[in-house]
Amino acid sequence: MFPMARNALSHLRVQSIPQTMARQSPETVGTTFCIAVWAYTATQIGVEWNLSPVGRVTPKEWRDQ
Repeated sequence: MFPMARNALSHLRVQSIPQTMARQSPETVGTTFCIAVWAYTATQIGVEWNLSPVGRVTPKEWRDQ
């Protein structure tokens, strides 16, 4: 019974988290970390970005020629 159970368990495709993490390239992990840090910093430090032109753009007067 033991060899049959061991054989059945060896065919399971269960991977642990460290094995999955070891397979990712360091460049991908570094890029993801960098983007996450910049996104957190940009949203949490309270900078007024002024991305919308509403209220800042005033129309120029027409000159009839």
